This record gives sequence, structure tokens and C-alpha cells, in this order.
Amino acid sequence: MAEAERIIGTPDIPDAEGADGAEPQQPAEGTAPAASDGPVGGRGRKKILVLLGVAVLAYLLDLVSKMIVVAKLEHQEPIEILGDWLKFDAIRNAGAAFGIGEAFTVIFTAIAAVVIIVIIRLARKLYSLPWAIALGLLLGGALGNLTDRIFRAPGVFKGAVVDFIAPAHFAVFNLADSAIVCGGILIVILSFKGLDPDGTVHKD
Repeated sequence: MAEAERIIGTPDIPDAEGADGAEPQQPAEGTAPAASDGPVGGRGRKKILVLLGVAVLAYLLDLVSKMIVVAKLEHQEPIEILGDWLKFDAIRNAGAAFGIGEAFTVIFTAIAAVVIIVIIRLARKLYSLPWAIALGLLLGGALGNLTDRIFRAPGVFKGAVVDFIAPAHFAVFNLADSAIVCGGILIVILSFKGLDPDGTVHKD
């Protein structure tokens, strides 16, 4: 009778240790995190905070440096930092990084906006600290130059970027350009090493 009641009644629910008394198995070290440990908590949230922290730092450094350059250096003689090897020389650049493509300002503005959207989407699956730093540099740099495109003359989405770092025999650039280039180089290195944004590693 007891057996019949057990069959037609509510089934037994095993305790937290499992039916055989053994403790639940933990994921092996180095494996990708479970879906429940997403970016909204745990390691994912920490990596997103790193990405945002790096992006904010890169953006603020670029923004403050440009404000100082516009206020103190624009329409002035260049300032020699290392003789003829490195100068601070304020210019307005309507092109991409390092003065490339001045006739395509609107296109470069759209590309910067797309890059920002892609980075935000990648952040949802971010579990790698190096990738968080790389994407943060890209995001901060893209936001820095995009701010110039939107708010500086000659108009919205056509604004000229403020550049001021002038090495000898090289294009003039700014801190946003530097952040973008450093982030891009780091991403190339991570890709060659087989490290994905979600923390998995491809040995091949």
C-alpha cells in the first residue's frame, strides 16, 4: 500500500547532496562559466566594470587634454617636448586617426558609432580581463573622437577632431587615437594567442 501511495503521490525530491548522498559536482577549473553565471553577476560583472573603468579613464584623459590644448595651445607656436623629435602642436583633423581620409568625416563618425555598439554587445559575453582592457581602450578612444565629431565645428557629425601630439616624421594624433591603436594591438595579440572574450582558449 505504501508503495502504491508513493507511485501515485508526489515524487520524492532528492536533497542538495543528491540521491546517493554525494555532494554536487563543481565545474572543472578553466571551463567556460555556466549560463547562470552571466555578466549580470560574478566574474562577468567584474569584467564589465573593468571595461567601463578603462573606457571612462581613457575618455576623460582625452577630453581634458583636448580642453587644455584648445584653451592654451591652439593658434600658438608648437611646444617642444623632446626637441624636434616630439612637439605639442594643436590642429583640427576632419579625417580618421592620424589625419587619414579627411573627405569622409560623416563615414568615420558612423563607423565610430558602430564600433561602440559592437563593443557594448560583446560586453554581454565578457569573461576575459585582457579583453576587458582592450575593449575599454577602444570604447574610450571611440567615444573621445566621436564627441569631437558631434560637438565641434563645422557641425554635428562633421566636427573636426583636436590633435596635438606631433612626433617627428609622423602624423599628428591625440590620446583617443592612442587608446584605439593600443586596444587594437592588444586584440590582435589576444587573437593570435587564441583567447576569446568569453575566456575560452583555442590551443590550435
